[in-house]
Amino acid sequence: MATDMQSTAKGAGFLITPVTKAQFLTPEKFDDEQQAVRELARTFTEREVLPKSDAIDHQEEGLLKSLLRKAGEQGILGVDVPEAFGGQDLGLVYSAIIASEQAEGSFAVAMGTQTTIGLLPIVYYGNEEQKARFLPKMVTGELVSCYMLTEPGAGSDAMNIKTRAELAPDGKHYILNGVKQWISNGGFADIGIAFAKINDTQFTGFIVDMKSPGIRLGAEEKKMGIKGSSTRAVFFENVDVPVENVLGEIGRGHKIAFNILNIGRLKLGVGGVSAARRALNLSADFAHTRKAFGKAIDQFGLIQLKLAAMAAETYAIEAMGFRVASDIEHTRAAAGENKQAQINAVEEFAIEASISKVYGSEAVGRVVDDGVQIFGGNGFMQEYPIEKGYRDARITRIFEGTNEINRLLAAGVLFDRVMKNKVDLFGLFNEVDPQIQAGESPDFAADDTPTELRSAVNALEHAKRAAVYAAMKASMKYMMTLKEEEEFLGNVGDMLIYLYVLDSVIGRALHATRAGDAKAKIHTQLANFNTMKLLPNIRVAAERILQDALESEDREKELKLTRAYFADVDASYTTLSRALAEEVIQSGGYPL
Repeated sequence: MATDMQSTAKGAGFLITPVTKAQFLTPEKFDDEQQAVRELARTFTEREVLPKSDAIDHQEEGLLKSLLRKAGEQGILGVDVPEAFGGQDLGLVYSAIIASEQAEGSFAVAMGTQTTIGLLPIVYYGNEEQKARFLPKMVTGELVSCYMLTEPGAGSDAMNIKTRAELAPDGKHYILNGVKQWISNGGFADIGIAFAKINDTQFTGFIVDMKSPGIRLGAEEKKMGIKGSSTRAVFFENVDVPVENVLGEIGRGHKIAFNILNIGRLKLGVGGVSAARRALNLSADFAHTRKAFGKAIDQFGLIQLKLAAMAAETYAIEAMGFRVASDIEHTRAAAGENKQAQINAVEEFAIEASISKVYGSEAVGRVVDDGVQIFGGNGFMQEYPIEKGYRDARITRIFEGTNEINRLLAAGVLFDRVMKNKVDLFGLFNEVDPQIQAGESPDFAADDTPTELRSAVNALEHAKRAAVYAAMKASMKYMMTLKEEEEFLGNVGDMLIYLYVLDSVIGRALHATRAGDAKAKIHTQLANFNTMKLLPNIRVAAERILQDALESEDREKELKLTRAYFADVDASYTTLSRALAEEVIQSGGYPL
């Protein structure tokens, strides 16, 4: 496997590792095999899926299932599956590449369900007999899977599921009773990964035959977006599930649910690449042909600002998503045949997976919103595809854990790791505290940092340290009630998100510049634009933390000192946006 194996990243390590020293995979480093998989996935979407977009949206019977079967024939469904069970065993980077090319929302949901939450529980937690029985047919698309966790009273609060499993008197079956809600692929799945509690307490996973007596499906949900995907309730009424279909250990099903959701979050985040790129390409084409006041609307400054922002968002989603995928895959590969260590590799980057999901989904939301605005009244009409992109994007902020839950999760995991000495934020705080108190402004740009990125590097490193300073200062007040301090955790989550995005885009631009990439100038512009755009968000979150945690004179003093410690990018926002917009216009869309 040709993934960049220089990476030695650890979860949340970006906070204490200078961006100038960070090593991670970027799309510019894809080798020939990775490029070939990318082209295969993109071609499949363009030839097989997008031309059927209207039919998919109208839920033409059998269409999605047949498209999954075609994807299986192309080898697109099995990149995460061991060769012994019919897959290619290429790993997470390759599956992230495929996810990043699924530009049709409903099909992306169906395929993501099949290849991630519907299949990976068996890959990671299934026994050899289960793998041999199910995986080969899932790889070909002959068996379609679904994932049944959410219930009417247990969405984000997954541990509160009410579905029950009781061992039958003969000891050969478990009997399931309960209701699952909003199940993707529910209308045509052949098997499903279901979660229930044995003896009311033991949270356990099961592989369920969806044709079993006692399973009843609700009507197709009428949705705002992703209308072509199948979304149904599933009712279990005394459903027999053979004991050999218990997945993993009894009572450890929550580990399956949450670890697989980490990968689902990563793929959902990186999956935003194609949605954002398509929206930008459509918008650039429309803006170039639409005339107003005697000229194309892409010549107006505020339209150019939108095109530049859309390109910057796409760049960030791409940089971040492939970085997380390669870091997880590198750590997983280093584990060798140790199955538990492989699973631990996914847990190691739970923070980054949540960040990828949150930022990727919110960035796509902003991109398609700008796209509709560029299209004007036409963007509100169903005959223009940007309208569908707008509707389809909205759900991504809700499923795979709402963005609010993921913000809390990222911050909570960070503090857990700090207390376990897995991330040395105490050490960084002790380094930063005297600098802030003395009003010092160190230069963090390494000697070999390209001139055009020096101020962005410094702005990022100052922001990291100011964020850690604010978070650690406030945590002294909140530590005993941390889980209840959601506003504090939300602000810490925001800082983590924006810092990781900037670390990824600046790191990507540094890699491109150092490698002499032909488009290094565009990388630099995108990195600087993103830094200028997101840096104020980190400042605001840090200030809110200090305003909430401190009193009176201390508050005023600390706010003044922290504000002074932040650095700025030495560039003009308008000049950057115009330059980036020109690259978009010349390229007819995303310029990379």
